[in-house]
Amino acid sequence: MVARALASTSHPVLAQIVPARFCNLSCAYCNEYDKVSEPVPLEEMYRRIDALGRLGTAMIGISGGEPLTHPQLDEIIVRMRHTGAIAGMITNGYLLNAERIERLNRAGLDHMQISIDNVNPDEISKKSLKVLDKKLEMLADHAEFHVNINSVVGGGIKNPQDALTIGKRALELGFESTIGIIHDGDGQLKPLEPAEAEVYFAMTNRKKTNYAQFDKFQEAIVQGRPNDWRCRAGSRYLYICEDGLVHYCSQQRGYPGVPIAQYTTEDVKREFLTAKSCAPNCTIGCVHRISHIDHWRAPQTSMTSPGAGGLVQIT
Repeated sequence: MVARALASTSHPVLAQIVPARFCNLSCAYCNEYDKVSEPVPLEEMYRRIDALGRLGTAMIGISGGEPLTHPQLDEIIVRMRHTGAIAGMITNGYLLNAERIERLNRAGLDHMQISIDNVNPDEISKKSLKVLDKKLEMLADHAEFHVNINSVVGGGIKNPQDALTIGKRALELGFESTIGIIHDGDGQLKPLEPAEAEVYFAMTNRKKTNYAQFDKFQEAIVQGRPNDWRCRAGSRYLYICEDGLVHYCSQQRGYPGVPIAQYTTEDVKREFLTAKSCAPNCTIGCVHRISHIDHWRAPQTSMTSPGAGGLVQIT
């Protein structure tokens, strides 16, 4: 996948697609769910996934809402794998059991991320280690896919030290352990308090990682400093909402705003060369990681900027 990404810039490396906006939880900091939406019909999901396949997308990640609320999620994962893409999923983990994990194995899931926000549930988040620990043990016993447990700081999480407890438990079970910073409602920079920053650095300094450049990106966010980077959203990274529209990311919606079925290689090439004015204060780590593949090439020659009515093209 990396070799192909380096050889050509005309295809997406990662697309995140939403099969269900509905979520069984209501975390206070989250703006990516509702309580009323129906799951996207399976045939429509097939069309969207096939469109990503035609674009040559290397990895497809399912997000939400809560993906496990979609009754035909296994079939969706199978279709993703049939395009040749790596298949991933972000879930709150609440609906996992041994039988469900075995089904995900058979469907061909490659990677799962679960974000756990605290040790004990509170009014901010119910994604707690106390509730999910038995689910994690089931994953350790049954999952044939890679599992990452992501703890968080910021965003009103009451006890930053919980992230260290969560990370330690993840490593005990043989999972990858990472830490994220909760952004504001536009995906923009929200510097950490000193106690939060201390926990962040304690987590990232536990062991050497393969994400040294990404760590520098996160460190700037912790310290309230902007980053200088080339955001390739709309090109190397695509976010496809529950309505099937392509957006820069989950927090910057409305542009390009093109149905994925109509998205072309020309759109990918255009956005590859388009700078985004929200980039310096962006905290969306998955976009940055994917964009970093091309950090050394192709200076961006046009720009989009938030403006009246959303994102508008400027040159």
